[in-house]
Amino acid sequence: MRLLFLGDIVGRAGRKAVVDCLPNLIRQLKVDFTVINGENAAGGFGITEEIADAVLDAGADAITLGNHSWDQREALVFIERQQRLIRPVNFPAGTPGRGANLITGRNGHRVLVVNVMGRVFMDALDDPFATVAREIEACPLVQAADAILIDVHAEATSEKQAMGHYLDGRVSFVVGTHTHVPTSDLRVLSGGTAYMSDAGMCGDYDSVLGMDKEEPIQRFVTKIQKGRFEPAMGEATLSGALVDLNDITGLAKRVAPVRLGGVLPETLPDWD
Repeated sequence: MRLLFLGDIVGRAGRKAVVDCLPNLIRQLKVDFTVINGENAAGGFGITEEIADAVLDAGADAITLGNHSWDQREALVFIERQQRLIRPVNFPAGTPGRGANLITGRNGHRVLVVNVMGRVFMDALDDPFATVAREIEACPLVQAADAILIDVHAEATSEKQAMGHYLDGRVSFVVGTHTHVPTSDLRVLSGGTAYMSDAGMCGDYDSVLGMDKEEPIQRFVTKIQKGRFEPAMGEATLSGALVDLNDITGLAKRVAPVRLGGVLPETLPDWD
């Protein structure tokens, strides 16, 4: 089984790249299940139902979110009926939607997708470690799920690394999102879990984290806010990772970076 994960979609450039390139990428890489973080898809802040539908129609099996989950207020409503849209599992009790879901992919594989937010330099939420542990204990690898993917939406690399080691051997892939910069620590941990501190973003990298450069530079240099952050509109790079899983154990055999288009060097796995 092959899992494809792509990092945060940022604005129109990221959406266009996903919708245009994902169907062929799935065929080329022989992907069985695709997860994409979409929390910055609508103008850089949140996601709309129209955008979620377009990403799912392009081939995504699930969309994860993060701290911008509710920036588009309509998400509070449509997330209840869109079961493939996954918000952080450690949001307070009573929050709309779901933070984990067992989803059946196009080839019949059952994948537990969990989205969790970190707490270091971010909002004070429920304990991400205890919350994720409860989810995977309720739906364990092999017995109930063919694969388990954990999107850790967090600022601190240390918190993401700790989560990877905490879950090693119990899940298929622990991948970080939120910082929009792909890390080079992609590997299979000793217990068989694939790990990457941050998948990067699907957006224009000739930018500041996917945003047009002028306003962020202005704020850093002068400490004065002149306008809103606006997504950069150049050609986007699809950024993420592909994981090849053992069909019996659900653990990772190998993992490789995926980068396509835009200004970053392209790299795609050359697997049979």
